[in-house]
This record gives sequence, structure tokens and C-alpha cells, in this order.
Amino acid sequence: MATSLVPRSLFRILHLVTTSPFTLAAQSFNPFKFCAARAMSSESTQCLFQLKFDPLTGNSEWVVIEEEVEGVSENSQKPLLATTSYLDMLNDSTRNRAFREAIDKTISKPCRVLDIGAGTGLLSMMAARAMDSVMGDSKGMVTACESYLPMVKLMRKVLRLNGMERKVKIINKRSDELQFGADITSRADALVSEILDSELLGEGLIPTLQHAYDKLLVENPLTVPYRATIYGQLVESTYLWKLHDLCNNEANACDSIHLAPVGMDPIVCIKPQQYAMHCDAIANEIKLLSEPFRVFEFDFWKRPESHAENELRIKATDSGRVHAIVSWWMLQLDREGTVFYSTAPKWISPPFNVGAGDWCDHWKQCVWFIPGNGVSISKEEEVHLYASHNDTTFSYHLKAQIPGGEVLQHGVDAESFKLILSPERIAVYGDREWRTAMLTAITNVLQGRASSACMIADDSVFLTLMVACFLKTTLVLSLFPGIREKGAKYLQAVSHANGICTDSIKVIEKRKSWLTVHDTFEKKVDLLISEPFYYGNDNALPWHNLRFWKDRTMLDPVLSDDVLIMPSKGILRACLMSLPDLWSSRRRLGTIEGFDHSVTNGTLGACGPEGQEGPCLAFYIWQCGEYEELSGIFTLMEFDFSKPISPCSGKSQVKVSKAGICHGIVLWIDWVIDSKNSIVISTGPDKRYWKQGVKLLAKPVAIGTRASGEDTESCSAAIEASFDPSTGELDIRHSFL
Repeated sequence: MATSLVPRSLFRILHLVTTSPFTLAAQSFNPFKFCAARAMSSESTQCLFQLKFDPLTGNSEWVVIEEEVEGVSENSQKPLLATTSYLDMLNDSTRNRAFREAIDKTISKPCRVLDIGAGTGLLSMMAARAMDSVMGDSKGMVTACESYLPMVKLMRKVLRLNGMERKVKIINKRSDELQFGADITSRADALVSEILDSELLGEGLIPTLQHAYDKLLVENPLTVPYRATIYGQLVESTYLWKLHDLCNNEANACDSIHLAPVGMDPIVCIKPQQYAMHCDAIANEIKLLSEPFRVFEFDFWKRPESHAENELRIKATDSGRVHAIVSWWMLQLDREGTVFYSTAPKWISPPFNVGAGDWCDHWKQCVWFIPGNGVSISKEEEVHLYASHNDTTFSYHLKAQIPGGEVLQHGVDAESFKLILSPERIAVYGDREWRTAMLTAITNVLQGRASSACMIADDSVFLTLMVACFLKTTLVLSLFPGIREKGAKYLQAVSHANGICTDSIKVIEKRKSWLTVHDTFEKKVDLLISEPFYYGNDNALPWHNLRFWKDRTMLDPVLSDDVLIMPSKGILRACLMSLPDLWSSRRRLGTIEGFDHSVTNGTLGACGPEGQEGPCLAFYIWQCGEYEELSGIFTLMEFDFSKPISPCSGKSQVKVSKAGICHGIVLWIDWVIDSKNSIVISTGPDKRYWKQGVKLLAKPVAIGTRASGEDTESCSAAIEASFDPSTGELDIRHSFL
């Protein structure tokens, strides 16, 4: 079954008796470490629910997850947690070693240890083992607090496998739910915990520590980690600029469409937050404008504050435009300052990168975008930077850009009409080549033909404005399934700047399956178009955008007999690739710092030599560390949108074009916009604004060309794929010859 890294099935555990999960302490809500809830008083009586998302309809439903049967082979277990960051995190040997060394140094005498957000129990077992080395038996001295029930069940297996079930007490609660007497009998002397994200605070580190210090820990406890320091650096980067400044980028487009009209540019924007990104992938496109600087320091050994501000004066090391601030953190794990871990990019030198490890996907660098086209600075100039943080996030502002209340033209409050999009979507909408292709396709397809009603099936505000601008007599019907009222308000705000009448655009709020010609103002739709783009679907697998095909089928009753459909078809493309870093982060787990984790592989969706393959996941291939194409691009199947959605299958015999180690198959969809196949929008690995699907092999395969290959190398591969329209999933099969 295919899944997306930000999950196709966003697991939520049904919270029957407590508050909304969005108000919980961080260890209970994280999009990668899913939140959990207790429905009844004992774990054995709990029902486990999964919020299953249908990628082809956008609908969700609760389904009961069947209990695992004891004794069943791990390879037959469902990869329930394959879309989480647990596997990648547990494969981070630098992280694991640093925590083990720090715990061995810190837990040097008998004490009560609390592990918050315990996961598989790795840190808890490290603490128990450290105590065993000094007191012989640590029974009952370590408490592992984990709120997510599937992980609790997995932790029990890991503890049992390692003979630790009597030494570690598991509590299936959030740490802020722990009760004295019922759960713990005394405050803990030591805290070992790793609830950190790429930004450091995003998993709720601050409120979790505050509660722990108030209710769960002794005064002056031992802690691992001991301290965290946030560092930053001013950078210039055209690529980063394109990810947020739509107004200035679309000024270079050859059309007259204004998604972000001058004076109204905050109306389409990214959310003002830090974005996690593998900045090493764009190192050659970044101009460094300062030395690294320290922003904030957090001491785990004392209660943290919810809010802090810092004004920094940074000396520019070069002239340029500050487009962004790249930030990272460095952990000091022990009190003495001998064990470190850093998420610094590779261009950073000591002392700002001590403890930096190999490529991993669970922690990246963070990018804060400077609004507009950045700020121009000169070499040796002193730049004033204001930094602040709250419980969960950081923000930065250069002195010239302290934010105030945003008011658009005509005195309209920006917040009422603002449309928040992802950085990649902002970049697509500002891309001249992409806009030209869309405009050309519309122009070509309507040569000599008038359209009375055009329907935009997805959430594309660009296509809506484009049709309204260039087809003045056409009724434009937008479904906006993801942005709905927000999209309607946005169109109302920008219509005047684009020279269109708001009456020419109608946003239909009715479900597609219920539409009749009455809803289309007694007109049959003769032009149905889509990018396709569905709001909130940025992390989905490429073929999940075949939702457009499903939509087209459901809309059949309101389509004319000679309807023009754009795109006319989709082509599933693929390529054999060497992906050593990505494969290593998803590989089968064995012994981690002396503790056997082999029982977790099935649930975590690990790749393994026993023939187990993980599910398809979505990645930006260009951010996956080292990668290399080992074959030409080949076609697996085509999806014809002129016909109703149906099962599809295809296969291809692939010749190796370059010798190497193949770790997986990378897949994407090329969208053929017009019926003449003259305009194609590719979402392949060389297109950095789209994610690709990756099917990692159970075991890497040595492949080579016939001229250079040895008898042990494969020279070709047979790849087959089938698409199931009832689930929206793609099944991939392969054999190397």
C-alpha cells in the first residue's frame, strides 16, 4: 500500500474523554509522532482508531485498527507507523550514540528516571542499564511516559525482547496527565527525553518541561540533554526568495494576471514561520552574508520561560540581499560539555557544528524568509536582528521590517482575505515558464471555439483568474474543495486589480456528487480544467492528484458531450536511482546501542534483506542527500481523463544506463495539458517544487551496463504498476535481470 510521508492516513487516536488534541502537551501531538488518547481506564480495553484519508475524494473516516496477534511474523505486520519519523530517527546512529554516552555519564548512581515521549523505550533502557552498572538492579526506577498507544504496544515488545520489562515502567499517558499515587510515587531525580523537532520547540518542549518541573521533577534534577543552543546565519538565495515573494516574481511573467497585486501582496503568502529544509542541497546557491551567530540558549536543567526576545547586532561579511535566515541547533547532552549533537549544515565549521552527523530526514535546518525581496546590506554593515520565541516557535525580523497591522488597498484588513499557501506553491505560481505553459494551453485549445461555461475542479486560484481574464464572456465556476469561502473572499479582493467582474466567477459550495445543471446556471460545462492542485495536499504522493480524474468522473452529469478536459491525461514516469542516504534512513533495525529493535521493523515499514519492502513515500528527491539516476526515464502507464476513472496497469523493461547500486524506484506524473501532447508539465526529480514517490527496495541491487557489468550485476529490470481507483493506491512490482 502506498503512503505519503506526511501521511495519506493521518493517524489520530479517538480522544473520547479529554480535550481537543490541539490543546495538548507536545508529546501528544506531532504530525509525525501521532497523538494518542485513552478511551478507558486500562490499555487492554482500549479501542484503537485510525483516521483514514481517501486521496481521491478528500474525505476521511474513522476505522478500527485490528489488534496484532502474538506470534505473527513481523514481515506480515501492517506498517502502521511507516509514515512517522521514528524509523529515520532510530537509524540516526550519531544521535543514538550521543544519548547513550550522555546517559552513561549522567546516570552514575541510583535515582528515579523519567522519560517523556519514550517511543520504543530506547532512552529508558539506556538509563536502566546505566543504573544496573552501579547498583546491580534498577527494577522500577525508570518510568517511560508515552501517550501514543501503538507506540506503547511496540515499546512493550522491545522491552520484552531485551529483558527490560521489569526495569522500565510504562505509562500510556501524556506527561501532563500523570497522577501522584496512581502513576508515580515520588518526583523523578533525572529526566531523559527527546521531544525535539527541526525547530527545537515544535513538539512542545517548553510547556512539557514547565509541567515536568512544576509537578514531576525534584529541584535541580539531572537532565539529558543538558542544554540546546540556536544558531543562525544571514543568507542570500534566489531559490529561497522565489519560495515566498510572489508579488515580485510574477512581475516577470508575460501575462497580465496578478495573484498578488502591488499594494496587496500580503494577500497570497506563506505562513510566517520557520520551514524545515535540507539546506545542504542548495549550498551552491546560497551566498553567506554573515558569520554564524547565537540566537537563544535553552537550559534543560531548569524551568524554561514561555517567551523571550533577543536583539542582535550582526556584522555583514559580504554585500547582498538578505533573503532568509538559516538556523539550526546544537545539543550539549552532558553537564561537562563533552557530548554534542548538531543539525548544522555541512558548510558550518566548529565550534558551531560540533556533533553534526550524516544526512537524516527527521531533523533538518530551518529557514525564516525575509518578506519581499529581502533587505539590501553592505559588507561590514551592522545589521539589527530581532528574534523572539513563544512556547512552540521562533520568529525573526530585521530592524527595517518590524511587522505591523497589514492593511491592503482601500483600507481592507489583510487577514480577512489572506490566502496562505506553501512555499513551493508560491514558487510555482511565480514561475514564468509554468504560467506561460498554462496560458498557452488554454489559448491553443480554444482556437476557433467559444466556451460558455468553464469549471475549475481543484483549488487553483491561478486558473480561475486566468480564465476570467482571458475569456471575458465565459462563466467561470470554481469548486475550490479545499479553500472554499477563503477562495471566494480572495477572488473578491483581487478581481478589480485583474480587471474582472466578480459576477463572472461563481464558487460552488455544493458537493461534486450532487451537482446538477441547476447548480451550473442551466449551462453544461464545456471546459473542465485543473492544475491539478488540492489545498493541503502538498505532501501527498504524485498519483494522489489523480483525484482530478475522480472529480471528472463525478462531474459527468454537468459536462457537455464535447467537453474539453485539461489536463487531457497523466503519464506515470519512473527512474531507477541510487539513494544511499535515504535507504539507510529507512533500513531495517537491528541492535541499537546494545538493544535489539528487530521487532519494530514490520510496524515501522523498514526495508530489510528478508524481502520486506517499505511503502511508497513522498520525498523531494533533490533534498535526499546523495542520489543518482541509473536508468533513463521510462513510462509505466497513462491515465486518460477523457474517460471515466478505471483501473490501470502497465509495465516496462528498463535498461540500465549507468553502473551503480540501485536503492529504489522514483515515480512521478507528467501532466499532458492539451490533447495534442504539445504542453507537458513534469513533476519529476529535476522539478524542485514537487515531491516524487519513492519505492525503496528491500535490499540494494548492484546494476551495471553490459559493457562494464560483471556477471553478478543486473543489466535490466522489469517494472510493473497497477492503479486501484477504489483506494487511489499504486502497487509497484519489480524484478532485476
